[in-house]
Amino acid sequence: MSVVTIAEAWPKPGEPFTVDDLERMPDDGRRYELIDGMLLVSPAPGLPHQRVAFVLGMLLEAACPDDTVVFGTELNVRFCADSAMEPDVAVVRRPDAEGARVWLTAVPMLVAEVLSPGSVLRDLMLKKGAYERFGVPSYWVIDPDLDQPSLRAFELAGGCYTEVAYVAGAEAFQAQRPFNVEIVPDRLVAKLRPR
Repeated sequence: MSVVTIAEAWPKPGEPFTVDDLERMPDDGRRYELIDGMLLVSPAPGLPHQRVAFVLGMLLEAACPDDTVVFGTELNVRFCADSAMEPDVAVVRRPDAEGARVWLTAVPMLVAEVLSPGSVLRDLMLKKGAYERFGVPSYWVIDPDLDQPSLRAFELAGGCYTEVAYVAGAEAFQAQRPFNVEIVPDRLVAKLRPR
């Protein structure tokens, strides 16, 4: 078995990365994403991040209608030749997921990102801007802070995201898009808190 290094996966000098370059990235536990040919490399998510993404996915799955599908981490969404991202949680239309084997090419109905140390600017600026540009109707950002977890929800209106909700702690977010579901930030971190 040969080991691929990042240097071997780089495109020629001066050329942007493409989704084809992602195929040559090493399987080293890191998350490799592209926005407009710019490679974003993130460390593997920590346990609080993973747990919050899992619980959020389960809440969405329990509420989703039959014509939608919920995906958790490591879902690769390829928006175009130079942009591919791996949201923490995504909701897609069922027909868009049927037959997909490795990645999705359809725009998700909802994308949620869980903040990690060092990802705040990336998730609230770079990724938010990219999801907005690619037409993702709903974008949620969850801060898994154990003392004061929060959820910030954005919805696309006229091609731009508008913040439609900010809830923290025991406050409930009553989402209506992509379907009706209640999310309470405290519940996302409940089993992570010391007793």
